[in-house]
Amino acid sequence: MGLNPDLFDFSHAGRGLRARSGKAPNFMVSKRQLATRPRGWAAVLAAAVLAGCSKPAPPPPRRADVPVTVAQALRRDVPVEIQAVGNVEAISTIGVKTQVGGELTRVHFQEGDTVRRGDLLFSIDQRPFAAQLSQAEANLARDKAQLSQAQANLARDLAQEKYAEAQAARYARLAGEGVISREQNEQTRTDADAKAASVRADHAAIESAQAAIAADAAMVENASIQLGYTTIRSPIDGRTGNLNVKAGNVVKANDVDLVTIHQITPIYVTFAVPESELAAVKSRMAQGRLAVAATPQDDPGFHDSGVLTFIDNAVDRTTGTIKLKATFQNTGRKLWPGQFCRVVLRLATQTGAVVVPSEAVQTGQNGEYVFVVRSDRTVESRPVRPGIRAGAATVIDQGLAPGETVVTEGHLRLAPGVRVQFKNPA
Repeated sequence: MGLNPDLFDFSHAGRGLRARSGKAPNFMVSKRQLATRPRGWAAVLAAAVLAGCSKPAPPPPRRADVPVTVAQALRRDVPVEIQAVGNVEAISTIGVKTQVGGELTRVHFQEGDTVRRGDLLFSIDQRPFAAQLSQAEANLARDKAQLSQAQANLARDLAQEKYAEAQAARYARLAGEGVISREQNEQTRTDADAKAASVRADHAAIESAQAAIAADAAMVENASIQLGYTTIRSPIDGRTGNLNVKAGNVVKANDVDLVTIHQITPIYVTFAVPESELAAVKSRMAQGRLAVAATPQDDPGFHDSGVLTFIDNAVDRTTGTIKLKATFQNTGRKLWPGQFCRVVLRLATQTGAVVVPSEAVQTGQNGEYVFVVRSDRTVESRPVRPGIRAGAATVIDQGLAPGETVVTEGHLRLAPGVRVQFKNPA
């Protein structure tokens, strides 16, 4: 309602007077009349005007409940683990080379085949090596015959030496008695000495023949070995790779790898852990075997179990890590040389730990905290001391009791004392 510049309507202010007089008084007065009224009366009229114009303040609106996702703190046993990224490594890798030269006549496997120790892989032309073996065996037979001849000569010359020595002794006695001449005595003595020299020569011939036989036997063995090198067999159980030389090619001794074989059962997984974990790993390993789990990156649903078998003898100063190796039986052959995988090294098990989902733990200016939901569905900010992580959960070492409810999602709109509404069943 607009105000007349000459009149003031005080009808609202007179409502309180209606009960006293029975009718509402007319408070339409002019400025001139108002100026002639006493000052007290003007003050009353002004208070009435102010009372009629003011309205009571509305109550503050009630804040809506904040929707949140909650979880309950649980008590359970938690494994103490170290997680790392590892690389699969074959326990043994063999590059197959030929030890003799010749024509590669046949390949006895297909690329990528699984072979066993002793399986025939390659054949090289055997004819030159078979001829060398035959020649060495012939030389051996000849020298054995010469040894037999030398031994027969020795037996003959020993008999002649014995007779000549007896005759020389008899002639020497007769010469002393003057029965025969001195010349005859010296002749028999010379003949006996010649027979003794022949015996010594026979001994030398026998030794020479024996040495020749030994050399021939070595030649036969070497030729046999060379002949054996013409058939190449697998030295390990493993899987063959790419075939580098095809049948029909001429190969040289110790030239190129014909094929590479990887031993994949069992197999190594190599990984590195921070040097700060070295003391714990060594301590636990001294107490017994440490379990290691490996998961290939291309097959997250598969887990293979192995044991820690190697700790490197030095820390890598450039990275501050220590290299470890775990051995896996790999019976399913899911782990492949050169493959990357996720590795979990289990050191121990923490019993009776209080755990919450990791997303419940928040970081503020004063450290880590969680929002705990009280019985009236209001929240409080609780400082906590988190411990190790166990998958998607975090151990709370201090600040939280089992059974308490914590907020896992919806933290941005929360403050201490705010009432919450559960988006998931608690």
